[in-house]
Amino acid sequence: MKAARLHRYDDSIPPDSLTVEEIDEPKIENPFDVIVRVGAAGLCRTDIHVVEGQWAPIQDPDGTLLPYVLGHENSGWVEEVGSAVTNVEVGDTVICHPLMTCGLCMACRAGDDMRCENGEFPGLSRDGGFADLLKTNARAVVKLDPVLEPKDIAALADAGLTAYHAVRKSVPLLNAGTRAVVIGAGGLGHIGIQCLKAMTPAQVIVVDPNEKALDLAKDWGADETVQVGEGYLDTVLEMTDGQGAEVVFDYVGERGAEDDAWQMTRAGGSHYVIGYGGTVEVPTIDLISTERSIVGNLVGTYMDLAELMILTAQGKVTLHTSTYPLDAVNDAMQDLNNGNLRGRGILVPDGA
Repeated sequence: MKAARLHRYDDSIPPDSLTVEEIDEPKIENPFDVIVRVGAAGLCRTDIHVVEGQWAPIQDPDGTLLPYVLGHENSGWVEEVGSAVTNVEVGDTVICHPLMTCGLCMACRAGDDMRCENGEFPGLSRDGGFADLLKTNARAVVKLDPVLEPKDIAALADAGLTAYHAVRKSVPLLNAGTRAVVIGAGGLGHIGIQCLKAMTPAQVIVVDPNEKALDLAKDWGADETVQVGEGYLDTVLEMTDGQGAEVVFDYVGERGAEDDAWQMTRAGGSHYVIGYGGTVEVPTIDLISTERSIVGNLVGTYMDLAELMILTAQGKVTLHTSTYPLDAVNDAMQDLNNGNLRGRGILVPDGA
């Protein structure tokens, strides 16, 4: 089968980061294995960080994983199942939770999938979905409503799930009359805006350096928008009566956004970190004196993904995407790295 594989780490993100080549098809080896014919695979900023080697100390400390197939936002059709699989059948349309969990550890028993003690992460710790076929397991696949097409929802497997997970956690904090600031109206942020409008009565203020992205944010439900530039922090504070927002969602997490997010968070409020790459540096006196919280957000649970699929089938959450053939994966990587993508990049294998 055709697949796009990473052969070396390189922090410069060269134009040939991934190699599209023929590799062996995955095989059913365990009773709960599921092989999915990939209909679409989302491109994520984490893929950039994987190429840069940021994940190597965690997922590949001895360098033995290379070469491997990237891609952790995957959707398609069930191609083959193991002997114990009962929740999906061949031909079913599915979206894949990014983590393959065991179901037996204490975290799994508590429904806290992302902390599975035995989890595997296709696209990070094993072959992912930038390919014709993907091997995952029965616990990772969510059977989709027939109205949903893989190319339209693949990126919800991580970008959508991560955005939803953060908003879901914030719901008790965002009552009527509260304000939420969303930093970044891109691949994650545009989903977060829609989730906030679907799940909370909060006023949603969106900040982004790109005027076109802000125009789109209004279409997705933003109540107010602010273009990043000189004095924009003061503008946001004025919109929040000089106090800041109850919750600030930082979907960027680098290039200064992590510092600005803290400044926009009111006393007693919460700074939600979703994007990453930078460093949050806050004096401890600021934490103590204002009782602000910094909250990390890692993807989401299986139930989060199932709930997000319901919102999507109801038309309350939609993805803004740009599609590329699998052969053009490096063009897509460059567009993402250079900030030329609006919404999410989607790779579509031949014939999907």
